[in-house]
Amino acid sequence: MSAFFKAQVMIERSNRCIGEGTLLDELRSLLIDELNLEDVKPEDIKEDEPLFGGGIGLDSIDALELAIVIERRYGVKIKSGDNRNEVIFSSLAALATHIEENRCK
Repeated sequence: MSAFFKAQVMIERSNRCIGEGTLLDELRSLLIDELNLEDVKPEDIKEDEPLFGGGIGLDSIDALELAIVIERRYGVKIKSGDNRNEVIFSSLAALATHIEENRCK
């Protein structure tokens, strides 16, 4: 299964499980506040657009910072060597789905 297909499946799941005004909005604020994205507004971060490369243009340092914040805030560890990271960080919706699925594990 390609990374793109996996990301699409995660987006579909998040659309069913995570509505507006919940984790997606929380993550938008977290991204802006924790990564100091001064010129970005919450509505600029679309749930299905790439977080890296395109979209809001995060880089590998941002990924590391974001993984630390997610572990601290939600108790979800995202390890640097995890082969799923490309899918996990592919979009806001994919990240939210990963957090929801792993919060209590």
